[in-house]
Amino acid sequence: MHLIVCIDDRMGMTFGGRRQSRDRVLCEDVLGDVRQRGAQLYLSPYSAQLFDGMGAERLLCVSESYLTDAGETDFCFCEREAIASHAHRVSAVTVYRWNRHYPSDRKLDLDLSAYTLRETTEFAGSSHDMITKEVYVK
Repeated sequence: MHLIVCIDDRMGMTFGGRRQSRDRVLCEDVLGDVRQRGAQLYLSPYSAQLFDGMGAERLLCVSESYLTDAGETDFCFCEREAIASHAHRVSAVTVYRWNRHYPSDRKLDLDLSAYTLRETTEFAGSSHDMITKEVYVK
């Protein structure tokens, strides 16, 4: 599967069990990648709210067990769940970096050193002046 995560400069994913931030342009970028690959985006009901009103209903597979439901070529958008136990299934990772220090109580538990950085791009988001997108592959 192709994992997608959003983290701060300290690898933080959530604070108080909630996302640190949200960004409409980032969500559009995620959907663009999924559409380009002709894939599905697996995500939790909590995360699905980010994509409401974006015309992506046919691309989304919403499930509490999305990390185990996703197939080899599918994308998974993960905000709050531990990932390390699924690492053996992760063939690629897209990391969106907020480029800020937020308080966090859940950190990304996937070792990115097991992957090769293939691509880095930066773009202006709707809530952040600069978001860094990194794509890692095995």
